[in-house]
Amino acid sequence: MVLNSLAGLPAFLAYFCIGAALLAAYLAIYTRITPHDEYKLIRDNVPAAALALGMSLLGFALPLASAIAHAANVIDCIIWSIVALIVQIGAYYAAQLPDPHLSRRIATGELASAIWLGLVSVTAGLLSAASMTY
Repeated sequence: MVLNSLAGLPAFLAYFCIGAALLAAYLAIYTRITPHDEYKLIRDNVPAAALALGMSLLGFALPLASAIAHAANVIDCIIWSIVALIVQIGAYYAAQLPDPHLSRRIATGELASAIWLGLVSVTAGLLSAASMTY
């Protein structure tokens, strides 16, 4: 009985490790494209930076979870996760359209800009995740 339940463990470990690696890759890429240093701002206790980065991560994790759940195989999962990453980068730039000084405002701790960016990221993530239910 227990062995039957654990039959899917290798697939679980593969997708979990790939998911964790993709999350790390997302954070590395995302934090390089933003002009502000999220990690330094978080260390300096700037809640706006933590909120914006955390919601952006959630915005990527939602379609990543959908890609894992709906992928035909690991390569398929990686391809759709890259699509989700590109959508999130686009969401970052789209959020700057009504707020061109978004990065500076987050760096100075303005929560409205962080909330705006975070919600744009989560919205893009939800749309991406729903679009992957092919």
